[in-house]
Amino acid sequence: MHNPFTTSYQELVSLIDRIDPVEYAKSRNYISGAVTRLSPYISRGILSTAFVYRRMVRRGFALHQMEKFVQELAWRDYFQLVWNAKGDAINQDLKHTQSDKMNHELPVALSNAATGIIALDDGIRSLYETGYMHNHLRMYTASVATNVARSHWLQPARWMYYHLLDADWASNALSWQWVAGAFSSKKYVANQENINRYAGVNQHGTFLDCEYEELPPRTVPDILKETHLPEYHTPLPPANIPVLKPHSTVALYTAYNLDPLWRAGESCERVLLLEPSFFQRYPMCGRTIDFICAWADAIPGMQVAVCEFSDLRRANPTAQFVFKQHPSSTHFTGVCDEREWLAPDVTGYYPSFFAFWKHCEKGLKKAADNNRSDSPVSISATNHISE
Repeated sequence: MHNPFTTSYQELVSLIDRIDPVEYAKSRNYISGAVTRLSPYISRGILSTAFVYRRMVRRGFALHQMEKFVQELAWRDYFQLVWNAKGDAINQDLKHTQSDKMNHELPVALSNAATGIIALDDGIRSLYETGYMHNHLRMYTASVATNVARSHWLQPARWMYYHLLDADWASNALSWQWVAGAFSSKKYVANQENINRYAGVNQHGTFLDCEYEELPPRTVPDILKETHLPEYHTPLPPANIPVLKPHSTVALYTAYNLDPLWRAGESCERVLLLEPSFFQRYPMCGRTIDFICAWADAIPGMQVAVCEFSDLRRANPTAQFVFKQHPSSTHFTGVCDEREWLAPDVTGYYPSFFAFWKHCEKGLKKAADNNRSDSPVSISATNHISE
């Protein structure tokens, strides 16, 4: 199967400049709709949500024309702010206890792409082959796992995260909690009619071929009863602790910060730090690691360190480390650069996305007015790069 994702920054910016936010709003919920496939680049920190927004504004789009598109960018920032505020608490039921759960494993039928629901099984196979799954299919999958098979959301969420090229723990874990009713006011369910409509199939006779009043079902369908705990392994490069120039400034990149224009032109050592302890806790598949390393290879002078931050610091005691803010990097010491947020003045924890969005809108409209009056910038002159 063709892999739709690029490792060329020029191609990536061209992709942004071809996005039609009006068509996106009309068709994004359809599996064949005009989705952007920007999520891997945003998750990896190659793009910021703010950069994507500015680029769209400079193409002449007003906020009201691209509201659905910008809201999807805002969801990414929202989940990151929740992770910032709550830390490891996002690994547990955050707002409500998931009700009616019967196990803490993953249905075998899901991991084998053998649920009998054509769109779902095709989506899982595509996930394994490309690292991509449409957002609607993610919701269907999560609903089947948590609300039909009655698995607690955590282990199924780990399974999906492992295979996703856009593996972002906050976005993934909190989305699964939203579906399971642990981070929302009610569970999300979809019947076969809904799947047929948005996936472009015409299937009947499945365990979801019923009215919404009958969902979730009272009993777990036989095909979903067998569960297991998959084993995950992150194929990191060999362990390596580079010894850097004494008294050097060291720009630290991670799986969540691969911005090729970050501190560009500055005289510094550049190190991609892959901490084994992080990947033991949040495993990623080989395809995702290859994607990360390919983008790192494109940054001039990049070295790879496969060790803990404490080991790197111990081996380079005179180094001045600089890094971008991220919830997974709170143990780093040195100079912390703020991330480029869509609405930088909107900070802290909001209990719901729409409370967050309400505060974002005013600042986004102001930013749009300012950016629309600016002259366009070339790729090489941009200070920062930003589903």
